[in-house]
Amino acid sequence: MLQTYNIKPSCKTIDFGMAHNQRKASAEYSVSQRMLAEFLGTFGLIFAALGAIAMNDFSGGSVGHGGIAAAFGLAVMSMIYTFGGISGAHINPAVTIGFALAGRLKSHLVTPYITAQIAGGICGEFALTLLFGRDPAPGLTLPHIGTGSSFALEIILTAALMLLILRVSRGAREEGLTAAIAVGGYVGLAALWAGPACGASMNPVRSLAPALAAHHYDELWIYLVAPIIGAALAVLLDKVFERSKKQALRASLAQMADPAPNQ
Repeated sequence: MLQTYNIKPSCKTIDFGMAHNQRKASAEYSVSQRMLAEFLGTFGLIFAALGAIAMNDFSGGSVGHGGIAAAFGLAVMSMIYTFGGISGAHINPAVTIGFALAGRLKSHLVTPYITAQIAGGICGEFALTLLFGRDPAPGLTLPHIGTGSSFALEIILTAALMLLILRVSRGAREEGLTAAIAVGGYVGLAALWAGPACGASMNPVRSLAPALAAHHYDELWIYLVAPIIGAALAVLLDKVFERSKKQALRASLAQMADPAPNQ
């Protein structure tokens, strides 16, 4: 009897539930369509968020640090609303890897997703360099508090981001309606307080694209490795919560199936 109550993730490919049921989206969209969604979503994120940095430099600080942080959060929010029902709007290789490690994304989709994200991010960055120039490249991330501290902070920031995503994208559509706000809000908050310290990248593509444009690779490894470690840690934490949830449900079902005799 207990097997009928076994809890499983609601789908293998994740969307944030913004417009479609996750299983329905998985059946309706091809791999090429999802790749296009990831390409456009990552392009939009880089172009809008790093564009705020470029405009701030171009205009002598008119956007401000708070405006830049808001741009990051709003860009993420908008891309989730737009593409969440198609590909899941990962727009971040660390998120894609996290979903795969959690068993919620089929392994054959990892490479297409990440390829599309890298291509979208690079195109977004080079579009900005055409508009604003490449000296300095818009959005270059640098470890202002030192290599070790920035590496640790990027791990923590990405772990919190991935854990949030795993929790709000668990299944029910009502939860999905708030996913874009929750994830975008967190990204904006992280950029607001941690941006001056380490860049608050939390996304390998967000750092790779400007590094390629500027030909600056000295500290790039921080922003390629730390987000993936953070995402993996979040998956482990999520599994701990899910294990406790399953144990509590099994105990409750066992008690219902075998009630104690009346005293």
